[in-house]
Amino acid sequence: MSNPGGTARRQKSKFTYKHLSQLSLSSTSSPLRVVAHIDLDAFYAQCEMVRLGVPEDKPLAVQQWQGLIAINYPARDFGLNRHITITEAKKLCPELIMQHVATWREGDERWAYHDDAFEHIATHKVSLDPYRLQSRRILATIKDALPAAPLQKVEKASIDEVFLDLSAQVHSLLLARYPELDGPPPYDDMSESLPLPPTTALDWNTDALIDLDTTETEDDDPDWDDIAMLIGSEIIRSVRATIRQELHYTCSAGIAQNKMLAKLGSAHKKPNQQTIVRNRAVQQFLSSFKFTKIRNLGGKLGDQVVSTFETETVRDLLEVPLDQLKLKLGDDTGSWIFQIIRGIDNSEVNSRTQIKSMLSAKSFRPSINTSEQAMRWLRIFVADIYTRLVEEGVLENKRRPRTVNLHHRQGGQTRSRQAPIPQGRSIDEMVLLDLSKNLLNQVIAEGKAWPCANLSLSVGGFEDGITGNQGIGAFLVKGEEAKAMVSSVSKGSIGGNPATSNGPPEKRRKTDDGGIGRFLTKRESSREEHDEEFGAEDMSGEDSGQATGTVTAPERDEARTEGPLHLEAKEAGGVSFNAKPQACHVSDPLWQCADCNKSMELREKEEHRDWHFAKSLQAEDRSTTSRDPPRPIAAGAARRRKSRPVGRESRSASKPLASGDVASTFSAKVEKGQSRLAFGP
Repeated sequence: MSNPGGTARRQKSKFTYKHLSQLSLSSTSSPLRVVAHIDLDAFYAQCEMVRLGVPEDKPLAVQQWQGLIAINYPARDFGLNRHITITEAKKLCPELIMQHVATWREGDERWAYHDDAFEHIATHKVSLDPYRLQSRRILATIKDALPAAPLQKVEKASIDEVFLDLSAQVHSLLLARYPELDGPPPYDDMSESLPLPPTTALDWNTDALIDLDTTETEDDDPDWDDIAMLIGSEIIRSVRATIRQELHYTCSAGIAQNKMLAKLGSAHKKPNQQTIVRNRAVQQFLSSFKFTKIRNLGGKLGDQVVSTFETETVRDLLEVPLDQLKLKLGDDTGSWIFQIIRGIDNSEVNSRTQIKSMLSAKSFRPSINTSEQAMRWLRIFVADIYTRLVEEGVLENKRRPRTVNLHHRQGGQTRSRQAPIPQGRSIDEMVLLDLSKNLLNQVIAEGKAWPCANLSLSVGGFEDGITGNQGIGAFLVKGEEAKAMVSSVSKGSIGGNPATSNGPPEKRRKTDDGGIGRFLTKRESSREEHDEEFGAEDMSGEDSGQATGTVTAPERDEARTEGPLHLEAKEAGGVSFNAKPQACHVSDPLWQCADCNKSMELREKEEHRDWHFAKSLQAEDRSTTSRDPPRPIAAGAARRRKSRPVGRESRSASKPLASGDVASTFSAKVEKGQSRLAFGP
């Protein structure tokens, strides 16, 4: 069989039944994988246009204080960007509609839109809740437009973008459309090639197709990766149409084999378009890029690569051999860059939906100088966070935070305080406010609290609440069931005839060996998930790939995060959140450890102290065995050792325990079935 051009047509696909199986599992190593990236167009501006009912062809910009944080596409046609001032923007576009973001006003209990907000930076605080609420609606619409899990795999990436792994859904549609794929492989050999697709021409509708690599031509018949990509584009076109119809938002999209290529694709044609990066077009697509535009290759790493190899283009970096990349950048980084500039990205699409932390912050210009001013802002922070907690389900006890954190900046010094939220009672605004007052008073008591340039409050360590509890009546047996139970017990081994007994109870294996190891097992912490809640703090990346500049200082200061608090590159108002917070004792049922500053329930006190004591013994034993100088014992542990009863005699840090002494510290009483072990050389 041959093509009209005379070229022999391949008899089999280059893909195998194993590749098809990997597609069904959404495997990142499947060459048939399909990933999409959806990016809302000028999202903040669209939110205001939808809210105000502004026609789509009217220029609009979102204002924050004296700067612009979002500009719609009609306004960009006039040359507007986020670097220019409001005065310059109005000169360039006299018909420009200016809408200031919503703000919390000092003393108010809820955010609102204020016409004069830009004049009151000292008494107002920006609220991004309107955009956050809309992004939640959009995410829900996207999920509703897709089949349920396990076919659905959606990851929130920021306030205006979402990743979707369409592989499992594409696999199900492939089998439905092409029955020849729905069967066992020949000879039950998964390495057998798939039959060729019956289709020789594909209709990509109105999608933007990236040109093929120089070694490929459009005359070549499509293979199953092209078919999979086509099905993925149909799914995303339908999702975008649903968002448009139900919520009136436009978005752009990229469809490719992985997350990196899909994200670059969504920015290729904007607004309201989608781009397909076929596997045969990857090198053609990437070669025109600066590699600093690639996800995770910006910032310091990108600068290092530019300075090391004196280039910033993918095309030039492709000429650098792998061993040179490893030599200059290290094995791991060099290998990763070698793959990523060739379009290889095995990162997963993670369905992260739960919030890990919430932050509300304010930078003061001018600084505040009294505790009364600070308390007024704390009330706003608490109201702000509590509103979001209610949305998260704290009233229904679905999820709740474990800690509250206060960050205070005075001059060049940032101080952080942390306190546990009592777990035995419901959370309300008064609970959060009392804890916040406590933390602020600690900072003030240390002195040098004023003038304060930045103040922030956050809650974190979210965990699922306990639901479905039953009353005690549900555990009581009544009526005939109770009589039957009494009858069966009287005939059993307890109090019954030993001859008719079911025998002795089965012996249980003793898992607690009484050794030092039992002190070294710490309780596993509850699982926490990051909320990217579409990353409200990262407003600089609102439209990837567009001509957008760095965020203004007020924007960065006022941006509230609902993401992880270890913000190093994302500091709200300059507050360094990577400083280790200090725990404090705030309520009677809680106890604070003097050695590690951890707070816990009072009933865990003795076990925790024993753990420290055991750790100190282990450290001394190791130092003796390795003949290294002895490690110092924590002060709290040393004090406790002096007061220990026989079997835990105290020793100075300068006189390490001999190997045998480790056993002697626990030899006050040997339990039945145990024997003394000889330690030492």
